[in-house]
Amino acid sequence: MDTNANPTRLTLPAGTKLVAATHNPGKAREIGALLEGRFEVLTAASLDIPEPEETETTFVGNAVLKARHAARVSGVIALADDSGLSVVGLNGDPGVLSARWGGPDKDFGLAMRRIEAALIEAGTDDRRAFFSCALAVAWPDGPVVAFEGQIHGTLTFPARGDRGFGYDPIFMPEGETRTFAEMDPAEKDAISHRARAFAQLRAALF
Repeated sequence: MDTNANPTRLTLPAGTKLVAATHNPGKAREIGALLEGRFEVLTAASLDIPEPEETETTFVGNAVLKARHAARVSGVIALADDSGLSVVGLNGDPGVLSARWGGPDKDFGLAMRRIEAALIEAGTDDRRAFFSCALAVAWPDGPVVAFEGQIHGTLTFPARGDRGFGYDPIFMPEGETRTFAEMDPAEKDAISHRARAFAQLRAALF
């Protein structure tokens, strides 16, 4: 997706200063790893940039909203991520509300228990699910470009592993018997929804 300009005409030269529009340390780590040290990366948290209310109904919409907000406040090119888990047996929930399923404290232990309870209540054995990640890059007072990646898999209960964050402990990607939270971070980074979105970003902007 390109909201204001052709992304092939935009570049991010090595050494560019970027603001990663996140207050999630797990996401910040993954973003840093996927950018391969090419850029000087600051975070919204380190700059005391408040998180905007996520009012859009799609991952791309929320990523664009957050990138524009961070770029406008900081005056620096901003990179935002919006991601979440969609469960087939729950008609795509929690989707863009993934973090909110954990309540005001974003307790993903609670969120994972809520998903298991919802599947039981729905009376379904369908454990298929997929992670989506939308990335948006916004230039201050300029264009915004966005990309989206997905990875499909199945859910497993109870949660397993302590290496990931969010819903990682219940998600097994296709072809794996381990959850994301049981995998080495480098393994996850190589195949994740975020990695797939970054591959599109690199192809268009690097």
